[in-house]
Amino acid sequence: MSQPSASSGSILPAWVDASMLKGILRGIERESLRMQSDGYLSKQPHPKALGSALTHPHITTDYSEALMELITPPQSSIDEVLNYLTDLHAIAHKHLPEGERLWPMSMPCMLDEDESRIPLAQYGTSNIGRFKTLYRKGLAIRYGRRMQTIAGIHYNISFPDTLFAQLQAHELDESLKQLSFEDYKSHRYFGLIRNFIRYTPMVIFLLGASPTACGSFLINRKHDLKSLVGGALHLPHATALRMGKYGYQNSAQKKLGIHYNNITGYLEGVKQAVKMPYPPFAALGLNDEQGQPIQINDHTLQIENEYYSLVRPKQVPKQDETPSDALRHRGVAYVELRSVDVDPYDPIGITKKSAAFLEILALYCLLLESPEITDAEQDRIDLNQNQIVERGRAPDTVLQTEDGEITVFAWLAQHVANMQPLAKLFDDSNNTSLYADALQQMQSRIHDPQQTLSAHVIQDMVQHGGTWRFGGYLAEQHAQVYAQHQLSAEKQQYFNDLVDISLQEQQALEQASTQSFEAYLSKFR
Repeated sequence: MSQPSASSGSILPAWVDASMLKGILRGIERESLRMQSDGYLSKQPHPKALGSALTHPHITTDYSEALMELITPPQSSIDEVLNYLTDLHAIAHKHLPEGERLWPMSMPCMLDEDESRIPLAQYGTSNIGRFKTLYRKGLAIRYGRRMQTIAGIHYNISFPDTLFAQLQAHELDESLKQLSFEDYKSHRYFGLIRNFIRYTPMVIFLLGASPTACGSFLINRKHDLKSLVGGALHLPHATALRMGKYGYQNSAQKKLGIHYNNITGYLEGVKQAVKMPYPPFAALGLNDEQGQPIQINDHTLQIENEYYSLVRPKQVPKQDETPSDALRHRGVAYVELRSVDVDPYDPIGITKKSAAFLEILALYCLLLESPEITDAEQDRIDLNQNQIVERGRAPDTVLQTEDGEITVFAWLAQHVANMQPLAKLFDDSNNTSLYADALQQMQSRIHDPQQTLSAHVIQDMVQHGGTWRFGGYLAEQHAQVYAQHQLSAEKQQYFNDLVDISLQEQQALEQASTQSFEAYLSKFR
């Protein structure tokens, strides 16, 4: 993990002012399992009263019918995006099957021993709908269904063009000044991405909330987790098991060598992975004994979305574009920060202060020097992330840097202190104290690790007697919040209309699918 120069003056150039942050957009994607009253994963289909999961823009499913995903559109303030997310939770809760609740944690609730009982998401009979379900079937045979039930928060953020224009105008490297504006933005966003990868341990320590796992999640799997209480497993100083070897992992991808040193190399790496056969996946076969497809293809990635990463460069696709096509044609429009645990204590999974911290960190990563990540540095990054995941709160935990070892707490304190001018910039831009308050909260977690979310989860899980008891208690508290949340008549009508439109759009797709699914699938094989 490199330690670029991080003095306040070098991070925040004198010419940057609060007006340059006007126009930041942020959006949130929150995943949440639906659980039955007995604590087990729901076996019921996605509620039809919520519309079509295939075409609804804001309420859909991820891997499973029981893994709901709530997606806000981009908003101009944290208040607006959290209010929108609250609306979505209230609507989703209103139409859950009787007795069901939204599970409040990243790590799943109780799972059946037979993981085939984890239902795959279904999207209807259109070719694109069947393709999406087949993709999930492929994930199941490649990695198992249990891993796919892990939930998280994805925080999307874009910075205004005025900031990038000023950054380019003040570049000392003449070649960067000569880039097209689109290419320059992509260059700077990739710098942000590299730094976010370097500083992901900050997110894991400060926002990590998955230090435990239900024993049902690790059935028939070797592990070194320790018994906590009532079937819950943990590591005493863990922060976010979701982000480690027990979480969302893909061993095949570690050999890909996809890097973020520039957009061209990144796109080439993803393209190769989507087209390159991978012998262990080929050995699984493409079809079952009845000739029905069980995975899209035998490539390292069935499609681009299979590439798991801490952060993604994003561009809104048009028509039939793949994510890579969109990036290749129009460059990076925003970044998706993907290493955030669901906050189990908050009804919508993320607080205002956590959102503010992520935005400060994103700007920090954008402005800070961002050299290319070498293989040696990537090895340190991987080692450090694992240390933070498994024993981040231990007083003797150290991180590896180019200059030697540093304690976790000294490293965290150094960078949070360096972020103070950025918090003031945000606060000045928004006429608030939210961002300074967010950093103060993060500093308190560094100075006293017992104040971290992960420490609270372990303490409260012991008090309640296990994963299901604690999660069920929180789920019920959150359900009361959703039930009391009032939508205006206009908003309610808007969401009602979205349901009708989504069902009509799915029906239109199904009627338009005249090509056989076999022919449709052949393009990807």
